[in-house]
Amino acid sequence: MLDSCKLKSACNLPFICNKKIINTAGTSNAEVPLADPGMYQLDITLRRGQSLAARDRGGTSDPYVKFKIGGKEVFRSKIIHKNLNPVWEEKACILVDHLREPLYIKVFDYDFGLQDDFMGSAFLDLTQLELNRPTDVTLTLKDPHYPDHDLGIILLSVILTPKEGESRDVTMLMRKSWKRSSKFQTQSLRLSDLHRKSHLWRGIVSITLIEGRDLKAMDSNGLSDPYVKFRLGHQKYKSKIMPKTLNPQWREQFDFHLYEERGGVIDITAWDKDAGKRDDFIGRCQVDLSALSREQTHKLELQLEEGEGHLVLLVTLTASATVSISDLSVNSLEDQKEREEILKRYSPLRIFHNLKDVGFLQVKVIRAEGLMAADVTGKSDPFCVVELNNDRLLTHTVYKNLNPEWNKVFTFNIKDIHSVLEVTVYDEDRDRSADFLGKVAIPLLSIQNGEQKAYVLKNKQLTGPTKGVIYLEIDVIFNAVKASLRTLIPKEQKYIEEENRLSKQLLLRNFIRMKRCVMVLVNAAYYVNSCFDWDSPPRSLAAFVVVEDMLEDEEEEDDKDDKDSEKKGFINKIYAIQEVCVSVQNILDEVASFGERIKNTFNWTVPFLSWLAIVALCVFTAILYCIPLRYIVLVWGINKFTKKLRSPYAIDNNELLDFLSRVPSDVQVVQYQELKPDPSHSPYKRKKNNLG
Repeated sequence: MLDSCKLKSACNLPFICNKKIINTAGTSNAEVPLADPGMYQLDITLRRGQSLAARDRGGTSDPYVKFKIGGKEVFRSKIIHKNLNPVWEEKACILVDHLREPLYIKVFDYDFGLQDDFMGSAFLDLTQLELNRPTDVTLTLKDPHYPDHDLGIILLSVILTPKEGESRDVTMLMRKSWKRSSKFQTQSLRLSDLHRKSHLWRGIVSITLIEGRDLKAMDSNGLSDPYVKFRLGHQKYKSKIMPKTLNPQWREQFDFHLYEERGGVIDITAWDKDAGKRDDFIGRCQVDLSALSREQTHKLELQLEEGEGHLVLLVTLTASATVSISDLSVNSLEDQKEREEILKRYSPLRIFHNLKDVGFLQVKVIRAEGLMAADVTGKSDPFCVVELNNDRLLTHTVYKNLNPEWNKVFTFNIKDIHSVLEVTVYDEDRDRSADFLGKVAIPLLSIQNGEQKAYVLKNKQLTGPTKGVIYLEIDVIFNAVKASLRTLIPKEQKYIEEENRLSKQLLLRNFIRMKRCVMVLVNAAYYVNSCFDWDSPPRSLAAFVVVEDMLEDEEEEDDKDDKDSEKKGFINKIYAIQEVCVSVQNILDEVASFGERIKNTFNWTVPFLSWLAIVALCVFTAILYCIPLRYIVLVWGINKFTKKLRSPYAIDNNELLDFLSRVPSDVQVVQYQELKPDPSHSPYKRKKNNLG
């Protein structure tokens, strides 16, 4: 029936000031004659709501909007908290086969953990819209059970355009580039692919969340546990939680991709974390990127609306790094001149030129074989997602095929050579979210350049195989010195990862990993104790000489904060217990991972990191030999104490911990382990069979 372009800001067509008010509340187009057959694109901008119904006890609501056509949800807006006159300004692109079905708009009040409350609905008759003409629409919300109730209005801007001509043009383009049979061409292209071109970003928005000032107290102790959410289009980021403070210091840095030429608007909301119940809203603000100049860092002090306090940010807009999608015939590394330029860019002579640009990655996604059948017809509609940290690119969809061929080339800039390339295959489903078919995770340092390999697809947890293999050819070019220096700065956080949930199996696994690490420490303690028992006199004598002058007594005073106990209902206690269990699960994982990473550094799990550690120790030894230790400590102390004066907004880091964060834990070693494919899937054997 229809396809929705998932990304709310994927289509950004200018709306000309040509207003037309249509009141279509409760209108049905059952008797409207059918429009001419063909595909149409409906571009909608959800503007705002006015005088909406109050559904919460405080006399407000938390409204959001759903769009439906033919009983299928095609769009859902963000939630505007505690507001009866919300402003959304969100865009949606919807492809419809015909104009017979009206657009059904429903408004709900979001309730955490409960069923959302209905706030009214309206119909938009698509046959009343003029083609290629922007129209402002006002919809009066009604409740079918209480038609006399006034539930407010919703304001939209819409434009309806036919897509038949563009569809034919793109189909011809695909035919020329793929040179496949006519039967395959009609199956491998649908209009949802027209929107794939919009996922190439035009720039990078680098954001540093510095601090909050004088935030609103939301807890009974006069403090808050604040965190901040950022949103730019479909991209989201959530900061860490700062407990018991009204002046939090975050010092967090992350990047968003900039898809629009003229910029965009970053929505920022501040929240107070409450265990076992709904988080409290502190305030919101926005950053209009179109008002900021490029290639320059802007310090912004933003007043929180609908709340109290300020947020301090650093925002930098830069041009996009090299990222592209092309057909197999267009290959950067096969062009000798372009290859020489790339090799020159990452040569040892350009060590200090743009330290963030570590290397170049080219991924050829060729084909997959023997995929899982996700549809009732025994087929799938597979497409491929290629991810490197927060960079995410997609192939086109091959319809009704378990052995798809994509033949696409993706290029990325490498910011961290210890990143992991993730390639995931999905089944496109026009009625709901895509179905997972398989995934592989490939550390960049394990890649063998120019070799076409068949990778066995794994499950979502990357712990075991699933059905199918995918053929990839990957090339990595990087500057080893830049890569080494970048190892000693904080690792880029992947902000699209799902939050951890309580899992009995995961909790048990982390406990066993933690137990192993503890046993290593216990065995080490036994060894040390044996030195004092003089089981081996030479060893005990050496230990005595080493530790004689190193014993110092240190006393620490633990300050305990008393917190007033609050009465909680049974449900709140269950939520609180679950949250504590998740925290314990995560702490066990962090501690076990720390011990495993130390072990894997010394057992050469990643040779690059082990060599880097050896070189660093050798350099440090040479420095100690040439320079007295007191001078080294003096220089270190001066650097440490003047760091905030020289760079007041610098993000604190520990170089040793940053190094260890690049070493994989035992769990990650299993996830990155390459499974051996069936010999029948060898590309060389396929060529031999074809020749035979």
